[in-house]
Amino acid sequence: MNLIKYLVSNFFGSKIWMLFFLIWDLIVGIQSAATVTSHQLQMEANAILNSGWVNIDNMVPDYNISNRCNWPDITCNEVGSIKAINIDNMMPRYTGTVLFERLNLSTFRNLESLVVIGHHLPKTILKEICLLSKLTHLQLSRNYLESQVPHSLGNLSKLTHLNLSNNILVGKLPPSIENLSKLTHLDLSANSLKGQVPPSIENLRQLNYLNISFNFIQGSIPPELWLLKNLTCLYLSNNRFKGEIPSSLGNLKQLQVLDISHNNIQGSIPLELGFLEYLSSLDLSHNRLNGNLPIFLSNLTQLQYLDISHNLLIGTLPSNWFPFNNYLLSMDLSHNLISGKIPSHIEDVYYKLNLSNNNLSGTIPQSLCNFYYYVDISYNCLEDPIPNCLQPSNKENNNLTVISFNQFHPWPIHKKNKKLKHIVVIVLPILILLVLVFSLLICLNLHHNFRNKLDGNSTKTKNGDMFCIWNYDGKIAYDDIVRATEDFDMRYCIGTGAYGSVYKAQLPSGKVVALKKLHGYEEEVPSFDESFKNEVKILSEIKHRHIVKLYGFCLHKRIMFLIYQYMEKGSLFSVLYDDVEAVEFKWRKRVNTIKGVAFALSYLHHDCTAPIMHRDVSSSNILLNYEWQASVCDFGTARLLQYNSSNRTIVAGTIGYIAPELAYTMAVNEKCDVYSFGVVALEALVGRHPEDILSSLQSNSTQSVKLCQVLDQRLPLPNNDVVIRDIIHVAVVAFACLNINPRSRPTMKRVSQSFVTELTPLSIPLSEISVQQLMSQELKGLFYIGNP
Repeated sequence: MNLIKYLVSNFFGSKIWMLFFLIWDLIVGIQSAATVTSHQLQMEANAILNSGWVNIDNMVPDYNISNRCNWPDITCNEVGSIKAINIDNMMPRYTGTVLFERLNLSTFRNLESLVVIGHHLPKTILKEICLLSKLTHLQLSRNYLESQVPHSLGNLSKLTHLNLSNNILVGKLPPSIENLSKLTHLDLSANSLKGQVPPSIENLRQLNYLNISFNFIQGSIPPELWLLKNLTCLYLSNNRFKGEIPSSLGNLKQLQVLDISHNNIQGSIPLELGFLEYLSSLDLSHNRLNGNLPIFLSNLTQLQYLDISHNLLIGTLPSNWFPFNNYLLSMDLSHNLISGKIPSHIEDVYYKLNLSNNNLSGTIPQSLCNFYYYVDISYNCLEDPIPNCLQPSNKENNNLTVISFNQFHPWPIHKKNKKLKHIVVIVLPILILLVLVFSLLICLNLHHNFRNKLDGNSTKTKNGDMFCIWNYDGKIAYDDIVRATEDFDMRYCIGTGAYGSVYKAQLPSGKVVALKKLHGYEEEVPSFDESFKNEVKILSEIKHRHIVKLYGFCLHKRIMFLIYQYMEKGSLFSVLYDDVEAVEFKWRKRVNTIKGVAFALSYLHHDCTAPIMHRDVSSSNILLNYEWQASVCDFGTARLLQYNSSNRTIVAGTIGYIAPELAYTMAVNEKCDVYSFGVVALEALVGRHPEDILSSLQSNSTQSVKLCQVLDQRLPLPNNDVVIRDIIHVAVVAFACLNINPRSRPTMKRVSQSFVTELTPLSIPLSEISVQQLMSQELKGLFYIGNP
């Protein structure tokens, strides 16, 4: 070639030969590029064929391999090389099943976007993907991908969108994440990531969406997050963060959503959060935040959703919160230590207000009628009367469709009614005396019945105080309880309910028990005495392996507590909302839990001398021991059914579990428990409260939804035929119990019998069963629950 150039340059001159060889090089280059492109296209075609993406034996014309650039799952560039792949198993659009372990992703060198949803991806796929240097969009959510996040992820320096959510990713976030400086969207939620947030995350200055919720990330919230000044959404919930909320987050001026709920955050809510002028949703619930209610939050004029519930916040409701702003739709301040009165003038019309489980006092303002959806002011110290518009029986207020006064017990003394004061002064001592006499009779009776069976059972009195233990070792004294809990120190508190707090106590004998002690203000309200007596009476008379055991009770200087069997795993609610526990809570264990609850309710409804209605069946009132065996607890609201009476009473239960008919009738029967059981059964399968499913039952939106799509995504789908049948069985039972018509619901006896009846194998695969089919008469009949 050099010789030719020399000859030509001598014969034709310098300008002519330069033009000639420029044309020559261009022709050769085009031919070479065409060869490379042709080779690349053939490799891509072979990779698709080898993966089983298209069923060759039954190939439809539209899915011919030569026509792949027109497939809805594929997008090509101008020369026909694949630049985008979108395979969504939730919305399948292709004719085969992609075997990703056989799909050579590294072949697609020009790939810019890869979306794979709802598959079982191999562990090695992330390392292969990290070779695709042109990727700008990567989404691999809901794929059961069990892997560590590779260090080589940092090689994808062009990424702007990264979504690896709802997998089983483990290990720590690699420091190489700092190389993804062009990221605007990062979602690693619902995995098993641990460790701390790497400091290098501060280099992701283009981020506007960051979601690392539902992991096991520890340490403190990095104050350096304030450097991500483009953030509009920040989700840190359901991790193990501790320490305080960094005040530097107030510098995220573009922030619209901030969720730090379900962590171990302490301290007060920083004043600087009041500077987030665009914030529309703030969730700091389920932490250990203390200090006064943050008055400055009223500065957030765009706020629509505020949830600071389940903390230790004190103070009174700021008057400038009502009206809060023109946008607020929902405010949840429940489960705190808020005191004082509810402001009398609430001008704006809100969607939802929850002030339950606080120390609010005074009268209930008429202005609460302005709320559109529902108001919950239960479990406070409020006075009568309840405004007529908020009465559950009121039919005139059509807007207020949900009203929660479950276990609402107003103060018995109205300030303007002196006559009522005198009545209470007389009745309260009599009620206390009745409790003492009643307790003494129980202790004496049980002592007499068990004295030949138990070693040293005792009933002790001390200065008129009473302490009774039965069905135990008889050596427990009140002082032992006080000493074991250091006078009911909060360090031993393992939960707080409607009537009191639950403590874990290890007695001198080494035995561990659970104590339910009434709150201080509750001990002064006669209705709580009634609840105390009710629970003692019921639990002392019933014996069932799936109902929590009551060892005894104490009434000591107006301090009342119950002594229960200790359940190591805690409540079903706490297990389902802890990702570590939930993954350990396998399908067999979940099915057995639901069966145990069914057997317990069947016993209460059908095998007791007088049928017992629990009235508050919820995942919080189902406890699990170390062997994952379930026991129903909390009988403070239980009621003995009298079928010759109307059984009308104040609405009791937990929002989300209450039968819908109680919104327009106060008649209580066992079918209310059946509905609540259906919610719990579905919750155990779904892994969370099935709010969305319940709201869609009356529409056609569930027809195309498959059961496998709504099952808890944290667990792999079962491959055992017996387990699959049991899951379908529980699902069919759950939807039968959720029938809007109480008469069409099965009895708990019918449900429990169906669980012990031998069933024939199912011919329908799990992947093909829709939610709509679960409500069909065919499947109900197959599982022997066709008729109530």
